[in-house]
Amino acid sequence: MERQDKKQEHLLDLQWVRRALLLALFDIGIIIASSLLALMARFDFSYAGIEVPYLSNLYHYLPIGIALNLIIFYFCRMYHSLWKFVGVYEVGYILIANGIVFLVQIASMYMLQYSMPRSYFFFQILLQTAMVSALRFSYRFLRHLKEVKEQKFSGWNKWKRVMVVGAGEAGRVIIKEIMDSKFLSMKICCVIDDDRNKAGRYINGIPIVGDRSTILKNVEEYKIKSIILAIPSAPLEEKKEILEICQMSGCELKTLPGMYQLIDGEVNVSKLRDVEITDLLGREPIQVNLDEIMGYVKDKVVMVTGGGGSIGSELCRQIAAYQPKQLIVFDIYENNAYEIQQELQRHYPELNLETLIGSVRNTHRMNSIFETYHPDIVYHAAAHKHVPLMEDSPNEAIKNNVFGTYKTAKAASDNGVKRFVLISTDKAVNPTNIMGASKRLCEMIVQSFNKISDTEFVAVRFGNVLGSNGSVIPLFKKQIAEGGPVTVTDKNIIRYFMTIPEAVSLVLQAGAYARGGEIFVLEMGKPVKIDDMARNLIRLSGYTPDIDIKIEYTGLRPGEKLYEEKLMAEEGLKKTRNELIHIGCPIPFEVETFLKELQTLMDMAYTNAEDIREKVAEVVTTYHPAGEHGSEKKGEVYERLLGEESA
Repeated sequence: MERQDKKQEHLLDLQWVRRALLLALFDIGIIIASSLLALMARFDFSYAGIEVPYLSNLYHYLPIGIALNLIIFYFCRMYHSLWKFVGVYEVGYILIANGIVFLVQIASMYMLQYSMPRSYFFFQILLQTAMVSALRFSYRFLRHLKEVKEQKFSGWNKWKRVMVVGAGEAGRVIIKEIMDSKFLSMKICCVIDDDRNKAGRYINGIPIVGDRSTILKNVEEYKIKSIILAIPSAPLEEKKEILEICQMSGCELKTLPGMYQLIDGEVNVSKLRDVEITDLLGREPIQVNLDEIMGYVKDKVVMVTGGGGSIGSELCRQIAAYQPKQLIVFDIYENNAYEIQQELQRHYPELNLETLIGSVRNTHRMNSIFETYHPDIVYHAAAHKHVPLMEDSPNEAIKNNVFGTYKTAKAASDNGVKRFVLISTDKAVNPTNIMGASKRLCEMIVQSFNKISDTEFVAVRFGNVLGSNGSVIPLFKKQIAEGGPVTVTDKNIIRYFMTIPEAVSLVLQAGAYARGGEIFVLEMGKPVKIDDMARNLIRLSGYTPDIDIKIEYTGLRPGEKLYEEKLMAEEGLKKTRNELIHIGCPIPFEVETFLKELQTLMDMAYTNAEDIREKVAEVVTTYHPAGEHGSEKKGEVYERLLGEESA
């Protein structure tokens, strides 16, 4: 293998030498031609009219001049550039090289006493610079003509016809890179920009044909198959409006990340990605106070249960960036734990990382971990979360969610953990399913421990996160890839959505605000209709809903609600320093009575009692099990939420 690589390197070196020698020969011809023409220009372009001393001096100096030129050209990288990509930098090399030649030529002729007319020097260097530049640019031009010819023979119909939205710097870079590449089967046909002053102009020969209102017309006129959104600095609301127009075209959509994601300022084709449903949320990414989080996490031993899950793994990623003393990833699923372990070791090689396997339901395992590592902060994200599955296995939901939380919380309390943060859910509010009821029991557990322990116990409640395991987006994408149908439970179902990084950032900041006993409620924005989300995702994939990809309404699943609430009416609401994080006032309950009820519930769960739901309903008074087809729509609340959406 090594011998083969050396052979290949040798062949490449020989290829460069051949190209450099050929280019040098052309340069020698240019030097001779420009020198003679410059001297002839002094004498009215008559060779016979040139005075003999001047002609003799020129012939005697030419070998020296050629040698000096080639040496200067070499050191100015005139033989090292890939001239098929000639651009501004190469023009700079040409100008610098010829500027040095001009000065050296004057000095050397003066030193050697070769007298020449003063105008000769200016004419010669101008002609030489022009001819050297023409030679290099002609190479690129001829290669371009060759590529165009090849493309025509291969058939333009095989190339994807592309529209670029955005005639700014990002758009220019994308257009240039696509046009320069012979590996991208794209043909830029037109550019869209809202700046009216740019209409009718060109970028690299590509016409700017109008503003966003002309997108659909130009898609049809130019037979566009793909649209690239190249406006990374545009506000997200503006991007959303443009994307909604683009969706109607049925074209494949690509976009660049926002400027906050392009920290290095680099814009290129590799940065292009498919338009995601998050691009249509139409709001700016949620930002948090990193200093608060840093001060809270830095130099602390932090433990994340369920650390391999969607939320747990993102917690680990963000915590790792804030320089904890030690990060403990705890999960029962070894594959998930292994993946996040490998990722963290790659990105944070200096991180003191422990990856442990075990169940939060195992009392001895939890006590052993807490006694060994003495964590300062615990994020409890380990839980069963799939509503329909938990409806079929209610005892498992109670064992894992409720008593897994109880055992972890007790171990934390017994071992002097400073802060315990429970990852809860909006499904804990007026729950209609056993999963939501189990999470409400978890909230009550941490509130109980907060009253009897020195550890600060809090809960953070939020809605659905886009892209998490088991969420609708991965399911819809899979269904679209298979040709449909896309299944939506109910046309009217609505949910609150947030991205995983956004939710976790707010969880970390809420943890920094904790003083014990709080239920933090994250502001999730406006609710979104799942039906609208499915239709948008179909359009983003280049299909037409109900025509190319069918949508089927399957009915609410067992335990499923038409809408989720973030806060029970009796909990009230308090503000924090972050307007997106609120505190729900705890609902009073008798701790001793609750703990006794909890014992009974544990006995029933571990004996797989069939009437576990009835017992849960006794303890969680806000729990009202839904019928077979889920909850009924509560008109007043539902309409209010939709009103929030349209406001």
